Parts: sequence; structure tokens; C-alpha cells
Amino acid sequence: MSQEQNRPLRVGLLGIGTVGSGTFTVLKRNQEEIRRRAGHGIEITMVADLNTERAREVVGDAAQVVADARQVIANPDIDVVVELIGGYGIAKALVLEAIAAGKHVVTANKALLAVHGTEIFAAAREKGVMVAFEAAVAGGIPIIKALREGLTANQIQWVAGIINGTTNFILSEMRDKGLDFDVVLKEAQRLGYAEADPTFDIEGVDAAHKATLMSAIAFGVPVQFDKAHVEGITKLSATDIKYAEQLGYRIKLLGIARRQEINGKVVGIELRTHPTLVPMRRLIANVEGAMNAVMVQGDAVGTTMYYGKGAGSEPTASAVVADLVDIARLLDVDPAARVPYLAFQPDALSKMPILPIDEVVTSFYLRLHVADEAGVLAKITGILAEQGISIDAVLQREADEVSGEGGNQTDLIILTHETKEGRMNTALAAMQALPTVLAPIVRVRKEELA
Repeated sequence: MSQEQNRPLRVGLLGIGTVGSGTFTVLKRNQEEIRRRAGHGIEITMVADLNTERAREVVGDAAQVVADARQVIANPDIDVVVELIGGYGIAKALVLEAIAAGKHVVTANKALLAVHGTEIFAAAREKGVMVAFEAAVAGGIPIIKALREGLTANQIQWVAGIINGTTNFILSEMRDKGLDFDVVLKEAQRLGYAEADPTFDIEGVDAAHKATLMSAIAFGVPVQFDKAHVEGITKLSATDIKYAEQLGYRIKLLGIARRQEINGKVVGIELRTHPTLVPMRRLIANVEGAMNAVMVQGDAVGTTMYYGKGAGSEPTASAVVADLVDIARLLDVDPAARVPYLAFQPDALSKMPILPIDEVVTSFYLRLHVADEAGVLAKITGILAEQGISIDAVLQREADEVSGEGGNQTDLIILTHETKEGRMNTALAAMQALPTVLAPIVRVRKEELA
């Protein structure tokens, strides 16, 4: 789609809620700076939102407001459609219709791309249009551009990120105040950090969507959310956060994508989201509140970290507008010469498998509530030894130090060295069957991120 010299890039906005209104505001405030960078003006000329009254309050007379998103897509004067509706349903239909109409697309919709990205990118490639999605991962942090462009000289070895602000806020509060999950969740909802229905956040789904996109770009594999291992933070207790602290660790919900090698040969990709013990000395362990951070390990550059606001009106709008600037710069470039959607050329995507969780290699934090009797520790360490699992550290605390219970029971905390998850599952089943193990064993994975 060629554009006449000096004509502004004309944008149609689908949804003008928090991010949409921020996008309009940032474009308006920084229009001269943006024009100097993009080589074209960028103007939102049409907005679709079911709440037309609210939309008009935001845009005034600067843009046409309609209730039907398809009117935006059908408008031949619109160059780019920005989808900020969210979800898998109507958003997917509208994005595919915009592509079919020859429009470029900018989206902040990580759920849509994590589940349907392969179909959407194929449709866009066929039409020769761009799909940009910097805002879909970590809000205002330019992690997609870093992975797609800045780190292209590297073989990426792993990516690990705090990529959900809601859960990071909850975990920070649990640690600071010694409160359990349910109490802090209610406070997070009252303060507006958590939705009325926080399921996608607290069960790890939102972070897993983002990890899926990062894994595809880092390793040149198709988006495969259905193969990701997903765990949230709902089962974490203040007790485990306290014990982790005593051992020199913080617990963070991490999205992790890692290239797994055995004897120098890559055997697959780990794609997982779960609570993780991280050494306090790592910068990422000290990311607090609703902030996001992503670490990337490359073979040439070593470790890099990207930190900032992962959500919010203008931080996310910053990423949306950056995508619009990229599109303005590349409008007249041959599609084959543009940066591929997933960084690797589409015919060079790898079939490297996403490994099942049993094949993942990591180390573990275990908390066993046991009878305080002679020989208990020996039986437990014996079971671990049978599975070839070596112990890094052991901490024993009387239960009444934490729970106020009697002195005939104790909490036994074990840190292990790396092992396959499947071996740990076998060991856990055997330990849980011991009559001296008095409660369900708590297991949290541990990553050194070295």
C-alpha cells in the first residue's frame, strides 16, 4: 500500500478505553516529534467504540466516532487499524477482516496472538501488510523490538520475565506485609491493580500468553500457547515467601522460555509460567509492585534486562505509537524486506518441539510439614537419592515458630540441584506417602538466572 508524499498516516482505532485514550493523547501531545521521526504525520481519524459518548469525550472533533468497528475497516482512507478490544472472539474476526481489506494492523492483544498468531501472520504475509504488536508484551517496555531486531546477532539461550503486574504487586505485598494470598488479592482489587475477575492474571494465563510470543521470537518457532505449562500464584502462602527470604530468594511469577541442550545438542524448548524462587542478588528479584522486567540471555551479548511499566494508559500507548511510527517508516518498503513478524523468515521457522513439563530441567524448593522424629530426614533424602536428585540446602524450623502449633511437628525446607521434573514428581509421590509427612508437600521451582 503506497502512500502519497507527505500525507499523514491515517489510523482507525478499535476501542478507546484505557490504552486507546492514552494512544490518542500521546499522538496529539507529541505529534511534531513523531512526524520528525516517522517522516509522516500520524493521525487517528476514525474511532469505533460501543460507548460512542465516551469516545467523543476523548477525541472531540478530531476524529469520526462510530459504534460499528467494521465501518472503520471498510473506510478506504484508513491505512492502519489499531485493535484494542482484547479477547479471542470478535477481535480475531476484525483483525482478519482488516488484513483482508489490505490494512496494516497494530494490536496490544497478547491472548489473540498467542492462540491465533500463526493464522493471523500467514494472512498478513499473503496480503503484504504489517502486523505490529509491541504493546502485547510488557506494556511500554520495548522487549519485542529488542528480541526481533536488537539481539538478532545472538543465539538466544533463555528469556525469563515478570510480565504480569497484578501478580507481582500481590507477591510484593505478601512479602512486605506477611499476608496470605486471599487477603492481598482483595486489597489489590480495591486499589485497582486486580480486575473484579482476576483469573487470567492470578492463574498465570496472561503471563503465559506473553511468554508464548517471546518464545516464538527468541527461538524462531510458531506460537504454541496450547503447549505452554501454566501455573498461577493462588496456592502460594506467606510462609513459603518467608522461608524463601531466609534462604536468600524471592518468589516471582516468571514466564520462562529456554533452549534445552543435552551434550551440546538442542532437544527442545521449555515454555512455562509458574512461581519461581530467584536469588535476591539478581536485579529481577528486586522488581517490586506492578512493574515488569524481562531478562534475555544471548550467546554474544550475555545477559540483558529490560525494566519498566508493564501496563497503564500511556506506557502501553508508548508501544502502540512506536508501532505506528515503524509502519509509517516502512509503508513503501517491499514486504519481503521488512522485519519478519516473528524475527525469523517464515520459511525458516523451526519445528523444534515444546517440551512437556516432565522433561523440563530445573531445581526445586520443597517444604514438608513432618513429624519431629528421628530418621525422618534420612528417609526423605533417601527417596531423593533414589531419583538421582542432589540436595543444595536444608532448613529446619519448628512449626510453632510460624504457625503456633505444638512442638511435635516441624517444617523441613529443602533446596535441590537441577533435575528433570519427572524425577521430582516420582520422588514427591514417594515422600507424600510417608506416614511422617503430615500435609501436602509444597513444591516451587527455582531458577538461578545466571
